[in-house]
Amino acid sequence: MAHASDGRSMEFKLPDLGEGLTEAEIVRWLVEVGDVVAVDQPVVEVETAKAMVEVPCPYGGVVTARFGEEGTELPVGAPLVTVAVGATAADGPARASGTGAGADEAPAAGPPAAEKKPEGSGNVLVGYGTSEAPARRRRVRPERRVATGASGRANGRVRDAGQPSGPAVRTAEPVDGPVSVISPLVRRLARQHDLDLRELAGSGPDGLILRADVEYALRAAAAQGGRTAGRAAGTGGVPVAATAAGAATSSDGTRVPLKGVRGAVADKLSRSRREIPDATCWVDADATELMRARTAMNASGGPKISLVALLARICTAALARFPELNSTVDTEAREIVRLDGVHLGFAAQTDRGLVVPVVRDAHARDAESLTAEFARLTEAGRAGRLTPGELTGGTFTLNNYGVFGVDGSTPIINHPEAAMLGVGRIVPKPWVHEGELAVRQVVQLSLTFDHRVCDGGTAGGFLRYVADCVEQPAVLLRTL
Repeated sequence: MAHASDGRSMEFKLPDLGEGLTEAEIVRWLVEVGDVVAVDQPVVEVETAKAMVEVPCPYGGVVTARFGEEGTELPVGAPLVTVAVGATAADGPARASGTGAGADEAPAAGPPAAEKKPEGSGNVLVGYGTSEAPARRRRVRPERRVATGASGRANGRVRDAGQPSGPAVRTAEPVDGPVSVISPLVRRLARQHDLDLRELAGSGPDGLILRADVEYALRAAAAQGGRTAGRAAGTGGVPVAATAAGAATSSDGTRVPLKGVRGAVADKLSRSRREIPDATCWVDADATELMRARTAMNASGGPKISLVALLARICTAALARFPELNSTVDTEAREIVRLDGVHLGFAAQTDRGLVVPVVRDAHARDAESLTAEFARLTEAGRAGRLTPGELTGGTFTLNNYGVFGVDGSTPIINHPEAAMLGVGRIVPKPWVHEGELAVRQVVQLSLTFDHRVCDGGTAGGFLRYVADCVEQPAVLLRTL
């Protein structure tokens, strides 16, 4: 089988996707082994704790191997694909079934010294550049395949003989040297369940032990009726049926791992509760005039104005008057950092969970521009297409929990911001208007704020100004 015409096989690793993300889950492969790819062509779709991302490959040529099945979590820096640079479909390997096929055929020799280096694509994603090819490539050792007869098993995974063959499986051979593990999360997971990593056979390249290997081993042990995952001090072993890393059902209920978006939300909210001394104040407001103003705007033609856009415009006007709430706390320097621009986050519930997209430079946008940006980000969130950059960098959050049919809440601040405005449902209620009892459209507004950045007087002044603008939208004319 012919190799790449220039004798180069480049290994592309999962890049740093930014914002402190350390791992990603393979959702869908966009290429097969044997496909020809162009520079910067997306090869895989991955899901991080923040967004779904299509990862482009910085090399052009024929895909000779893929690493990781769909659903596998890979740490940043783990191999994704290898590409025979400059090869054509006729030069490349035949299409293989299963992940990682073709890795054994990768050439070991580098190019001649005078040969031109493959041209890169620049910084495609955060954390890696492709303007210069690696000086050498890792040598791939041949896989040791397990003869299993009618079925194959590795780390608790069983394959029947009638099923299509998958990737080669390594035999588990306890070793005395260092264990082939990159991710500290994998080590922690094994340590929590008393699992000896030396007894595991890694399914990654060169026997790299992945998180999926540990989870499969734990589930296999649980499925076999209390087989121990490792040695526990003084007991000779600890059953893992109730502590499997994946979702596992026991007599006490179902365990669901905190991972992906749910895990990211849990971590951020827990940190907010630990670090921020928050307080909440609230007020009821008559929103009848605001609703009438919106109706009048939408009756005049042009793009429809959303209610959340009007509330966002009120927020930015209030933050201009009370800039203390558009800030963050630098705990190491013991300083309050007041921010110049307003990047307004808004809470949105999606099928993947709670996300907070960010409207950049909200203070410089009018109601039409805010409406359009809210609609774009909401649609991207529902489709799972928000980028990490669209989910980070907020300075203040607007939380319209009224869409869930509730009046009030004491929301948790979106760390490291300093405040969040909550808006309940707008419903008809009895209200004293111009000295008489009337039925008006009433909404409850709540402000949760970091007490380190301001006192109650500032927070109360901000909330009162927001309520005044809701009750009398003409107040906003002073700042337009």
